[in-house]
Amino acid sequence: MLKNGLSAGIDGWLGEVRSHFAEAAPDLLPLFEIYAAEARFGRRYLDADLQHLPAAARVLEVGAGALLLSCQLSREGYVVTALEPTSDGFSHFTRMRQIVLDNARAEGCCPQLLEVAAERMSERNAFDFAFSINVMEHVDNVSLVLERLAASLACGGTYRFTCPNYLFPYEPHFNIPTVFSKSLTERVFGRRIFSNQTVADPVGTWKSLNWITVTEVRRLVERLPELQLSFNRGLLVSTLERMLSDQDFASRRSPFFRKLLSFLVRFRVHRIFRFLPATMQPIMDCRIVKVAGGGAS
Repeated sequence: MLKNGLSAGIDGWLGEVRSHFAEAAPDLLPLFEIYAAEARFGRRYLDADLQHLPAAARVLEVGAGALLLSCQLSREGYVVTALEPTSDGFSHFTRMRQIVLDNARAEGCCPQLLEVAAERMSERNAFDFAFSINVMEHVDNVSLVLERLAASLACGGTYRFTCPNYLFPYEPHFNIPTVFSKSLTERVFGRRIFSNQTVADPVGTWKSLNWITVTEVRRLVERLPELQLSFNRGLLVSTLERMLSDQDFASRRSPFFRKLLSFLVRFRVHRIFRFLPATMQPIMDCRIVKVAGGGAS
């Protein structure tokens, strides 16, 4: 097994898997590149948390997608459970996962698969650390998912997730402004949404969006007294910086948006965004810790 840390070789792992996609499913290569970039981002995003975990810590990825990151963490020696039911908007994961798992079996780094919706988790005190990346905006019932995740964490365990904050008037999957609500946004931008060529399944993806907000998460966690809640306001700054270094990520934004962000980052104006309250940021980076007698803050 590899040692924990960014030097653990995620690029090597992704390179091996990419070669198998090129041979077995070249039509999926464009999607693979997107999810490979997300896996690299995810590994960087989690690095500080992972460094504080003990060897062979029990880790849960909620919404593991193509399993690229879960397999990488298994390679590093963590005991990984990957929760991933195939749902609306993401049926292409079935083929992708099979190729990834074929590679993982050859390397001996398969995570344990949990093929149920997060709302149906029944694990208790089972994980030291759980995370999800751009998943919470797709779950059917945010409240129930948080309850089930709270139950699944060991005392002292952490659930960290990032996803859009729909208090900010922007929908990142479709690169459109939002108009007060999901239904009204669909009425105004329906043609643009359902004819979108950059989203694998625009109908299913749009249907899956739940319009999660920072205030909703705060309200729901306040009902779970064993949890402590905090928001990191620095993720937006690093995400904007990613625009200059990750061309695939940048290409999924409009040309005007890319030019504007490039200007802000090059002149370091973007750094002021870390002072915005979490409710006003387009991205939420949420940390929930299970502690005896704790509460939301």
